[in-house]
Amino acid sequence: MKRRSLLRALAALPILAFPRRLFAAAPGYPRLLQGPMIGATTPGSFTVWSRASGSFGVAVEYATDRAFSDAKTTAAVPAGAEEDHVTRIEVTGLKPDTAYYYRIKADGIDDRNQPLPFRTRTAPDKPRPIRIAFGSCARVQLDAVQPVFDAITAAEPDLFLWLGDNIYADSDQPVAFTELYGRQRNVASIQPLFRSVPQLALWDDHDFGHNDSDGTNPVKPMTLAMFKRWWANPSAGTPDTPGIFCRHSFGPVDVFMLDGRYYRDPPKAPNGPNKTMLGAAQKAWLKRELKASRATFKVLASGTGWSRAESGGDSWAMYLDERNELLDFIRDNRIAGCIGISGDVHMGEANCVPWSDRGGYDFYDLVSSGLAQMLSPKFIDQDPEVRLRAPWVGSHNFGVLDFTFGADPKVEMSVRNVMGGSVWDPITIRAADLVNGRQSWKAAIDRKELARRTRVERGGAYYGPEE
Repeated sequence: MKRRSLLRALAALPILAFPRRLFAAAPGYPRLLQGPMIGATTPGSFTVWSRASGSFGVAVEYATDRAFSDAKTTAAVPAGAEEDHVTRIEVTGLKPDTAYYYRIKADGIDDRNQPLPFRTRTAPDKPRPIRIAFGSCARVQLDAVQPVFDAITAAEPDLFLWLGDNIYADSDQPVAFTELYGRQRNVASIQPLFRSVPQLALWDDHDFGHNDSDGTNPVKPMTLAMFKRWWANPSAGTPDTPGIFCRHSFGPVDVFMLDGRYYRDPPKAPNGPNKTMLGAAQKAWLKRELKASRATFKVLASGTGWSRAESGGDSWAMYLDERNELLDFIRDNRIAGCIGISGDVHMGEANCVPWSDRGGYDFYDLVSSGLAQMLSPKFIDQDPEVRLRAPWVGSHNFGVLDFTFGADPKVEMSVRNVMGGSVWDPITIRAADLVNGRQSWKAAIDRKELARRTRVERGGAYYGPEE
């Protein structure tokens, strides 16, 4: 009996040696259900999004030292039931372009399910090479593994942009959005990217409402509230104009995340100068912000493609009067450095709107879709103004913008496959090309695509037997 008692006492010693914060095993142990995820960053701050397991305070402990010898902790933010226990905590007073270790304090203790600290980086305050990755169309119902995110993380982007259809809710019920956002956030392959790289997002039809939904969506205030709950953008709309649009500066790059759904007229509405995707107030905001921007490059991010390729869908091809108005505005106000990115179409593309023909400069549209969705070769029936590269439907994919600065700033644009390799020769555009009067698309186009374009101009088919 004495021996049995001694063995029981010895077995208990390792447990007793741990402090409460490391071994608490009660069912109500405070922890995160989703997250952490890094949201918007600035040179002096980063934002941490998370969703907690109950109503308690959530704080962020952070340090420049892996051992947390210089650790500080933010004030606790209540994770209340009214916001489904979501918190967004901004860590401020930091040094620019500096790596920080951080971990979550849930109700004052460490999350035992995430015992190791994570690392992220504040935004730069001086020009340096910047890599922005992006993608769209992540359908967790179709692909619960999503290996493309392993490749995205390995590419080491400084910023990742979600360009819509981030979930496929296709519903007017809050429970569907909560369930699918939660499932997508828990995909294992995404966790390293979420925890280290700043994430910004816009929406498209499937995370705004139903397929091809527009501004007539009767539950759009609910879907807007869901979007704002589950993302950590720097802002959403303006005080007098609801929506998800925002502008975010990252070094010498300004990113304009556009809301192409909240104010969108139905795609099949008659074409004309009053037909809108953005709505009057958002369009006025965009024009003001573009004029105010001093960034070398300005990235206009849209959920749907900028070219006329998808003429029967719900892209900018169905709103060409408004798109052309924006390109004319950029030209007339001598706003240099604008490029476009988009998603939605379930393939990778590189297209161009040759506005140099109208006294402006060529507007490029790099397209990436989908991250985890069925791919579609519908490009066979499409006719963008200029197709620079053969569309990619070989695998799930993501887009990459590599910016370099100095005497001759450039951006290299590529679409990467599920392994992280570029699917075709990248397109390099100089900032000096993105000014009025400069034509650059003829130097950027693939020779095979140029031959196909020439054949069409002579009355032949884009894809023909000569190939």
